[in-house]
Amino acid sequence: MRDGNEEMQPVWVGGCWRPATAAGAFQATNPSNLQLLAPHFPLSTWSDLDEALDAAVEAHRQLRSLPVEKIAMFLESYAALIEQAKESLVEAAHEETGLPRAPRLADVELPRTTAQMRMAAAAARRGDWAMATIDTVAGIRSCYQSLGPVCVFGPNNFPFAFNSIAGGDFVAAIAAGNPVIAKANSSHPRTTQLFAELAAKGVDQAGLPRSSVQLIYRTSHEDGERLVSDSRCGATGYTGSRHAGLALKHAADRAGKPIYLELSSVNPVVITRGALADAGDAILEQYVSSVLMGTGQFCTNPGLVLMLQCPETDAFVDTLAQRFQSAPVGTLLSPAVTRSLSAAVATLIDRGARVLSGGTQPETGRCALANTLLRCTAEEFLADSDGFQTEAFGNAALLVVARNEDELFRVLEQLEGNLTGSIYSARDGREETLYQRVADLLAMKVGRLLNDKMPTGVAVSPAMNHGGPYPATGHPGFTAVGIPASMLRFAKLTCFDNVRHDRLPLLLRDPNPTGKTWRSVDGAWTTASMNH
Repeated sequence: MRDGNEEMQPVWVGGCWRPATAAGAFQATNPSNLQLLAPHFPLSTWSDLDEALDAAVEAHRQLRSLPVEKIAMFLESYAALIEQAKESLVEAAHEETGLPRAPRLADVELPRTTAQMRMAAAAARRGDWAMATIDTVAGIRSCYQSLGPVCVFGPNNFPFAFNSIAGGDFVAAIAAGNPVIAKANSSHPRTTQLFAELAAKGVDQAGLPRSSVQLIYRTSHEDGERLVSDSRCGATGYTGSRHAGLALKHAADRAGKPIYLELSSVNPVVITRGALADAGDAILEQYVSSVLMGTGQFCTNPGLVLMLQCPETDAFVDTLAQRFQSAPVGTLLSPAVTRSLSAAVATLIDRGARVLSGGTQPETGRCALANTLLRCTAEEFLADSDGFQTEAFGNAALLVVARNEDELFRVLEQLEGNLTGSIYSARDGREETLYQRVADLLAMKVGRLLNDKMPTGVAVSPAMNHGGPYPATGHPGFTAVGIPASMLRFAKLTCFDNVRHDRLPLLLRDPNPTGKTWRSVDGAWTTASMNH
């Protein structure tokens, strides 16, 4: 690595690109060949973060007085700029993550990214998300409003749709009226830098304060914890490892700062005997496709399968192992992901899981581990339920086979919180009693319950919940996907008691500012203006 700040890429702080106040530099790795990529990016010191926080506070002060139309315009302009830069973004992300250019990056993830920006723009413009509530008798009015600078820590597995400066958390925070300080994921800094360059253009086109969006690439752990707990920080969105996320949460909680975490999830799939008898071959195809898609690097990857002992289960497992062995082995996102996956598989084996396919030894020459399928009994799982719920983030899965339904129920009772839970059962209703018992137990453990469907896809829908009980997330009441609900994480409820009418936010004044915004007036939801 070369030395010297002049050779590092700049940070975007205080409305301009400038050299970082750096304690060092780093490079991303191409996971397909383990080669270091040329750009050098800075490890920012507290000085950069301190300046970014001050600039974000001033940006928030200005944003609060701007019409919401400007925020909507920014999101729409930014989306258009991203589409225009599609080729360069796809190439950078492919080089930094190993994810396929097509269809994954160009045809799936990039359109999803711009679609959620436009959905957020529409939600911001309409204003329903703020839940304006008016009590004319008491003279009290309330609504959700922005809460201040939001720090976003993006994950490694979605360089577009969850990027810290373009993804779901970013979009939700901006749409709610907050400036964002984005912390890039170290796996794809150049991709994030390209997004920031486009965002800067979008900010200028829409006339937002130039510090509405800022970017740093990496900090020390200590400075990251200081950032999320700083008095100037309104809230934080984080997606990543459980260990790092909990360290940030501890710091934020100590300071009383909201932080929304997506941490780890094994996403259990229950497959009953009746489901195997009715559609075993189809379920096997769906499972192989889901669990190995993207080399298993989805937060909704179904890494835990629960089944009941029977000859059909044994046949299913045998065929599944063969499919794992014969399926192409994809590229993992980074050396760190490879090490983490290998260690997780080793942990499961140490606990007593038997290897049906794959193992712990990574390939040489690229970031990869053989498709790994493990098996244990329900009795073994119950003896060490914490250990057997170790998340193996990647192309690995654990099968747990129960001797009877009671043993299956006991396993379900021991599950940690997860993003998703899926149930495959008989199609003719003959297992309805079993289904209801499984569903009752599983629904308490997950944020999204699925029937006869694998969980990998996360639709950008207002009804979607991409959340769940700990350790899937840090709070079971919120979603990271699904506008406008995801916006509420980055808002504060503000009540105006006996405030003069001309001093109220437009949304709470007698005339409906859009003519379309739903408001609760004296207990009834209406889009009408108030008449006197």
